[in-house]
Amino acid sequence: MSKTLTFNAAALATLGLALGSCQPNIEDNHPAATAGAADFTSYVAVGNSLTSGYADGGLYNAGIRVSYPAILAQQFAKTERGPANFVQPLFDESKKDGSGYLKLVNSFPTTGPNAGATVAAPTQPTPANMFLGEQLAVNFPIVSLPGGNQLAAYTGSQPDNLGVPGISVLSSVSALTGGLAPFGYINPFFERLLPASERFTKDYVTYIGQKNATFFTCWLGSNDVLTYATNGATNAPDPVSGTVNPFGDLTDTTRFGAGYRAILRTMTRNGTVKGAAANIPNVTNIPYFTTVTVGAVAASFKAINPASPGVFIQTSSATAPVRLATSADLLTLTAQGYIAAVVAAGGTAPGSLPTSPLPNKYVLDASEVSAVTARTTQLNVIIAKTARQYKVALADMSAYFTNLAAQGVVTDGVSNSATFATGNLFSLDGVHPTPRGYALIANEWIRNINAYYGATIPTVAPNDYRGVLFP
Repeated sequence: MSKTLTFNAAALATLGLALGSCQPNIEDNHPAATAGAADFTSYVAVGNSLTSGYADGGLYNAGIRVSYPAILAQQFAKTERGPANFVQPLFDESKKDGSGYLKLVNSFPTTGPNAGATVAAPTQPTPANMFLGEQLAVNFPIVSLPGGNQLAAYTGSQPDNLGVPGISVLSSVSALTGGLAPFGYINPFFERLLPASERFTKDYVTYIGQKNATFFTCWLGSNDVLTYATNGATNAPDPVSGTVNPFGDLTDTTRFGAGYRAILRTMTRNGTVKGAAANIPNVTNIPYFTTVTVGAVAASFKAINPASPGVFIQTSSATAPVRLATSADLLTLTAQGYIAAVVAAGGTAPGSLPTSPLPNKYVLDASEVSAVTARTTQLNVIIAKTARQYKVALADMSAYFTNLAAQGVVTDGVSNSATFATGNLFSLDGVHPTPRGYALIANEWIRNINAYYGATIPTVAPNDYRGVLFP
């Protein structure tokens, strides 16, 4: 569902927001575009939400159209062996907002008795700050059970962009999960791609195996750690259906390895089709975990009560289930909105007292951070080994995103960073890139594909793609 984030002028100034001035692009003198040893005439993209073009908390046509696979297909087409067409699973234009998405709105009414008035500015979406839009492809709520309200079905031919938000390696292969992996059973984004007769019988690895690719990209594995992390390392029941996500924990290395090998074996046709894979970024570096800090929340408590010792959190520790947070603990992007909502309803600010700690689902405590990063490292070892086994290029997105988080990137004189909302690279959900972020990701894919296959695919100008839209 769409939601709005409202900022007034004072809040924007406090954030140090610079709307930016136009910067001229610097033209690169590219050599003639060639495919090298690759053949892009039938390009297929396998992956999760990052592949689908998901952004701002939703999947919608404007985001799908600037997905990194769409950008790659556009650039591959400039070679002598590029795709003539690249099919994406767009929603009908009458439902172009798809699942809905977050957006910023102007907080200054221009007409009526409140013209010019400002509105309090939350830093992330809250239930009271929703914007449902007018052209959605779903009836709310989305129920994660057969027969529930789901996304409108995609009715075209099987697309070339096979990105499915929420899909993980574990949930891709039915044999690994005792039959649970026909993920259409609980994932409306996968269900919408399948004919009705296949929605609860076909798993993802079978679905992607139906394509006859000459080249593919595969970016899977993030959700094998991300789902666990963004839920504060808790796997709570779905608030609507009451069911627990069977894929909501950290995926073990044994099943991940078996699943990832099955995926690359399928897409390479046992090593005979060329492609490229990408590994898993460190999810603890994304704005979802770096925007609302323990220090900032502690300072807000101290401003109200100078004797406040800090922020009390629930943890996963059996011996210390409640303790004061430290800088090694990470708070979710939604934590501040939750605190504000409880206070607005007349409750005690969660985290301000040991008897009212910030719930675990809004906290990734230090031990959970260590578990997430350690498992990410283990899974990336498997990805690298499997890429070598099936002789495909490997894009080190882990190193690339770590560098972006640390120092950002300057493109044609424009600074971009991982700062929430104002940094140009991450969308309003704090997890998924903006169109400019996806353009940079496409360029990183191109750099690795060129190096591995001896191609000369041109990159794109990132500044031709937008960051977060401000009113």
